[in-house]
Amino acid sequence: MEQRMMTLGEYIVKQQAHYPEAKGELTSLLSSIRLAAKVVNREINKAGLVADIQGGVGSTNVQGEDQQKLDLYANEQFKAALEARREVCGIASEEEPDFVSFNPEHTSNSKYVVLMDPLDGSSNIDVNVSVGTIFSIYRRVSPVGTPVTLDDFLQPGRKQVAAGYIVYGSSTMLVYTTGQGVHGFTYDPSIGCFCLSHENMRTPETGTLYSINEGNYIKFPDGVKKYIKYCQERDDATQRPYSARYIGSLVSDFHRNLLKGGIYIYPSTASAPQGKLRLLYECNPIAMLAEQAGGKASDGFGRILDIEPTELHQRVPFFVGSSAMVETAESFMRDYSSHEDPARG
Repeated sequence: MEQRMMTLGEYIVKQQAHYPEAKGELTSLLSSIRLAAKVVNREINKAGLVADIQGGVGSTNVQGEDQQKLDLYANEQFKAALEARREVCGIASEEEPDFVSFNPEHTSNSKYVVLMDPLDGSSNIDVNVSVGTIFSIYRRVSPVGTPVTLDDFLQPGRKQVAAGYIVYGSSTMLVYTTGQGVHGFTYDPSIGCFCLSHENMRTPETGTLYSINEGNYIKFPDGVKKYIKYCQERDDATQRPYSARYIGSLVSDFHRNLLKGGIYIYPSTASAPQGKLRLLYECNPIAMLAEQAGGKASDGFGRILDIEPTELHQRVPFFVGSSAMVETAESFMRDYSSHEDPARG
């Protein structure tokens, strides 16, 4: 007899039973993310059929990047879903210039803040390439019942209580951690549920894939250039040369390397000395997932989760994936860099 699949909601409740102090707020919060993911998934799957949800809106976000129509749609869906459950007192998003404080009358007992990239890799939508959503959850540091503050969001990644992503691809998956391993759920549209498909995900200690935009090679630090050449050299003992795989969507590239083993690099460049990826709602949540799966995440010189943030949209260089590969890349950064990475201050 075929065993019935466990849904995301059932799994969260099961896990909560192991923690007597848990009161269900985090369970409800993750349910909000699950609901918004279903709605966004539906719209992404219609992108090739409905012309008015494709393309840009003619404006840029706070980082100066062109906003896509689905960027704004996803941002509003996740924001509305999180506010409705009343466990969240505020959010920060790639699409918002400042943090958003929810109505204190509705969230007077809220303990959590959420940081998110609502639609990572959205420029790929028009060409039918996988995109994703990244989220990071913290317990607020300001007193419950008072308005949310910037300090609630400027917390180092090691203080995250949960993190995850949704990848919208050939199948849609939600992957999350609450600090007790990494678990993946695949969306079954026939029943409208995310079902447990990858329990206790572990990334290989090393791999044969490297993911980086080599078109920017001339702008890379010497340590990164030397590491790329290392990846391309022949060495049977380490299964080199490695294969280059780069999608251009952090979620998609990380998800592949998480399963197969590999390294993703978005370093500082001559034109972006602090890097491009955002610490709080891209690097920190991915770093937490990587470490919980047995991998590693670094800015090239040290642990991502130990960086003390100074601003909401702070950028950092990012090296993430199989632990042995990240450690080798760090050794090249140390050996060929004449100064400390500027992202660490």
